[in-house]
Order: sequence, then structure tokens, then C-alpha cells
Amino acid sequence: MKRRTVHLAFAAASIALALPAAWQAMRLVQAVRINQAIARADAAAAGSGFAEARFAQALALSTAGRYEAALAAHKALLQGGHGPLRQAVLYNLGNLHLHEALKNGPEHVNDALPLVELAKQSFRDALRDDPSDWDARYNLERALGLAPEIDDRPGDEEPPPVERERAITTAPLMRTDLP
Repeated sequence: MKRRTVHLAFAAASIALALPAAWQAMRLVQAVRINQAIARADAAAAGSGFAEARFAQALALSTAGRYEAALAAHKALLQGGHGPLRQAVLYNLGNLHLHEALKNGPEHVNDALPLVELAKQSFRDALRDDPSDWDARYNLERALGLAPEIDDRPGDEEPPPVERERAITTAPLMRTDLP
């Protein structure tokens, strides 16, 4: 009887430990597939079901200088609603717009003002999701330096303050020395 109980306890423990091991093995296989898809980072990776591979493909398009294709890839990732990658996609989308705006140099940024505005909006969306993202905050400051926002609207100007009369006080002076 005692031997049977020990064997049953050992079998139960083996099954209990085999389930997490099998789960981790499945996750490892999926991670290997994702890494292979990222390493390819081509059109076949874009069609795969892995958001990470599509993100790598969008980043590869962006670094290759293909603005339109990279923009479409980033927008497709945003519409897919992938939570963990949303922050990185918004940040890269802002960088993509900012690089395209600065392609002709900072002196011609007025010609690409809509792109700077799109970059600022992407960085703001990224900061809305994660306010502690210092990279997005820095790039937003750079974009604001290129195209500052002016809150003053014409017609909203306040009149200059009216000078008031100065009255001499008769209140006794307070002591200013230390106690």
C-alpha cells in the first residue's frame, strides 16, 4: 500500500511538472519561429502572423528610405491593435515622419510642416500610452523646436494692464531680524 502511494505521488508530481515544461517548450518553438521571421524581414515576413516580424519588416523599410511602404506597414500594425508593440510603432512612426520632413535639411522644414505635425502627434500618442518614454519626449521636443506651437490667436490679446495708484501705507513695519 505504501509503495503504491509513493508511486502515485511521484506520477502526480511528474505530471504537474511536465505541464509547465511543455508550455515553455511551445513558447520556445514560437520564439524561434518569430526570430527566423525577423531575420528574413522581407515580404514573406510581412505576410506571417507574427506582429514582431511585420514590425521588423516595417523598420527595415524605414531604414531603407522607402517612406510610403514603411508608412503603410506601420499603419497596418497600428490597425492590428497589437498592445505590446503599439508604443514602439508610434515612436517609429513619429521618427519616420520627422526624418522625411528633414530629408531636405532643417532650413526647408517649412515645406514639410504637415510631416512635422504628424510626427508631433505620433510622439504625443506614444507619450499618452507611456508617459515615462524619454526617447519620445526628447523627439517631441525636437519636433516642437522645428515647428513651435503658438497658443496666441489673433483677437485674443489682452489689453495692457492699467497702472494703479500707489498708496503710502500707514501700517507699522514688520521686524525682519531673526528671533
